[in-house]
Parts: sequence; structure tokens; C-alpha cells
Amino acid sequence: MNNPFKLDNKTALVTGASSGLGRE
Repeated sequence: MNNPFKLDNKTALVTGASSGLGRE
């Protein structure tokens, strides 16, 4: 059951990247 964890990680990465781009 390592699917939800990986998905959560990807979501966090996407959110962080989006936030960083918006801040820039």
C-alpha cells in the first residue's frame, strides 16, 4: 500500500512548485 503515499508526495510537490511559481 505505497500508492497513496507516493500520490500524496507528488501532490505536495506539484502544490509547492505551483506556489513557488506564483510567488516568483
